[in-house]
Amino acid sequence: MSDFFSFLFFIAIYAYISYSLMVIGQKCNVENAWLAWIPFGNAYVMCRAADKPGWWVLLMLIPFVNIAIAIIVWVTIAKRLGKSPWLLLLFLVPLLNLALVGYFAFG
Repeated sequence: MSDFFSFLFFIAIYAYISYSLMVIGQKCNVENAWLAWIPFGNAYVMCRAADKPGWWVLLMLIPFVNIAIAIIVWVTIAKRLGKSPWLLLLFLVPLLNLALVGYFAFG
């Protein structure tokens, strides 16, 4: 029974993150922001929302490079949405990182 609830929790978190990324993509005028619902497509939406080329998704697959790319992408998204890049420090705090994605999307 706990496996079922774990699965439901995973689906709920995935839906929340995907919908939030889709809204962020729409706010940043990303064509095909619905790709946020597809694995690896969500990375494409993030790159396009940051006005970076789509091939940066490949850089997100390289260990350690992906950390630098993610920081660059999220700082650029924060600036494009008129939010402080310093908010990204909250990504280091568990559960606050989920709230931060929602804040970028709906705040």
